Amino acid sequence: MEEKKLDVNSIIGFGLIFLILIWVMYNSQQNEAKEKVKQAQQEQIDSKADATPTKVTEKETAKIVAPISDSIQEAQLQSSLGSFAYSATLPSAKEVFTTIENEVVRLKIANKGGYIVEAEMKEFEQFRKGSGKKVHLIKDGNADFNIELKTNDNRTLNTKDLFFEPTVTKEGKNQVVSLKLKAGNNKFLEYRYVLKPNEYMLDFAIRSQGLNTVLNASDPLNLDWKIKTYRNEKSVTYENRYTELIFEYEGGKDDYLGQGSSTSDEPVDVSYIAFKQHFFTSVLLTDTPFEKAVVVSENLVKDEEKDTLFTKQFKASVPLAFKNGEVNYNMNWYYGPADYHILNEYDKNLDEIVPLGWGIFGWINRYIFIPTFDFLILFLPYGIAIIVLTILVRIVMSPVTYKSYLSQAKMKVLRPEIQELGAKFAKDPMKKQQETMKLYSKAGVNPMAGCLPALLQIPVFYALFSFFPSAIDLRQKSFLWADDLSSFDSIINLPFYIPFYGSHVSLFPILASIAIFFYMRMTTGDQAMSTPPQEGMPDMGKIMKIMIYISPLMMLFFFNNFASGLSLYYFISNTITIGIMLVIKNYIINEDKIHAQIQENKTKPKTMNRFQRKMQEMMEEAEKQKNLKK
Repeated sequence: MEEKKLDVNSIIGFGLIFLILIWVMYNSQQNEAKEKVKQAQQEQIDSKADATPTKVTEKETAKIVAPISDSIQEAQLQSSLGSFAYSATLPSAKEVFTTIENEVVRLKIANKGGYIVEAEMKEFEQFRKGSGKKVHLIKDGNADFNIELKTNDNRTLNTKDLFFEPTVTKEGKNQVVSLKLKAGNNKFLEYRYVLKPNEYMLDFAIRSQGLNTVLNASDPLNLDWKIKTYRNEKSVTYENRYTELIFEYEGGKDDYLGQGSSTSDEPVDVSYIAFKQHFFTSVLLTDTPFEKAVVVSENLVKDEEKDTLFTKQFKASVPLAFKNGEVNYNMNWYYGPADYHILNEYDKNLDEIVPLGWGIFGWINRYIFIPTFDFLILFLPYGIAIIVLTILVRIVMSPVTYKSYLSQAKMKVLRPEIQELGAKFAKDPMKKQQETMKLYSKAGVNPMAGCLPALLQIPVFYALFSFFPSAIDLRQKSFLWADDLSSFDSIINLPFYIPFYGSHVSLFPILASIAIFFYMRMTTGDQAMSTPPQEGMPDMGKIMKIMIYISPLMMLFFFNNFASGLSLYYFISNTITIGIMLVIKNYIINEDKIHAQIQENKTKPKTMNRFQRKMQEMMEEAEKQKNLKK
């Protein structure tokens, strides 16, 4: 019995010794392999230092460097990525790119993150014509597109850090890129891009399949989209003024974030978000409106004196709702010019991205100025088309100019009588006002007639002020010394920066300022003569004399960084207006005849209109109240 026990104990002892020997031999081999690796690495370093390359065969490398077992690698990935570890084991799990392009745009899509990392405008150049630098809305990591994934095993993953598997196919002439972030053979999150010929708009879809057991569907997925907008134009000040974030919400309403250093908003039922630069825009559209969105705009131009690479940073965060444990959104991307004609063709309210003005101002641009200018540029150079457009506007507005000048002439003729009434009733302002209104009524003169024509010109003025900065057709089109009608026409570059003016001198604003000076000098005297001073009111004559010098100076500073096409318009417009007024004054209006007509009107019985009658009643009532107080 004891012998049997000894035999068993001996066997156990020998077994333990055998296992220990195997463990020692295994560690010895591992240490030997490590030493060989170190030795090989040192030999490579020494060989580089001696500039004598050494060839190492694949078999030798395999002997030296022992690969990590697949099971260990999968375990590491599983611990960090969970079910999405599957995507990291595929051959596509590397930082490579898929490029698709058509006649107008070239797009590069990364396996890592599955989003567009480069968007090139093939027909547009940066800064100036012939620069050789294409406009890029996205490149060198200025954009980010990410969906935050929350899994059932309490992991939070970001798609921008995970690898998608790309598949490139064709549907007719359309190029299709499908990128799948896989959690198994039939479990994936898919981004699907469809690029059509000669289009800036892409079809884009986000959908999941089989992830209802992988993702936590209790809360929506969070989609984040960010872009730092590149500077593409000559004037960073002017470009940044028209760089803004625009969004459509609540079934067709549109709004934008202001120009502050940092602005934000939280609209609901959002159907598109546009990161707009001056003449280009990136837009994300969705067929199923996002329930809400958080949009942010940050100004990156801190010092306008210095050159800058970026103008603004835009951010948008939107929820993607689950339906039966899966997500399915049909969307569109637009990477292209902020061209009214192109955007309007899509019939998705994208024309609101182009700032043509609100209300009647936008209406005038859409239905009058844009069609007229499109017609003119069919057969005229762009600079000549602006001049012809200006002439047409001034011809159409000439009756208004005539009415305004005629009213001033009538008031000028009545001025001596108005001054007599002022002296006669100097101590009784109410009586003076009553007698003045009676004089206007007898003479057949409406003191408001000169104001109404001026008010009628305001919509035209403001519409054109919005039209020229938005006209991408003027971009990099030259005229005379201006090499770009959409930017300033510099003739001298200054070695220093003048606040509110810039570091250059533009010629068209100087010409426009000179024209404004002579126009105001012509009209100010007549306006002062036609507007008698009112008791208790400032002397408008003195104010207008000061404005003769202030207005041209403001024009000079304000327009120095503006589009030269806009300055050209104001120069031609004021020059033509001066000519029209000279013709009216010297050949059409005769002050002697006006005076005779006024005297004749005084002899005729006059019936007051409703407004005049109401004013008369109000003044009489005020006079009664004054007498009662006395």
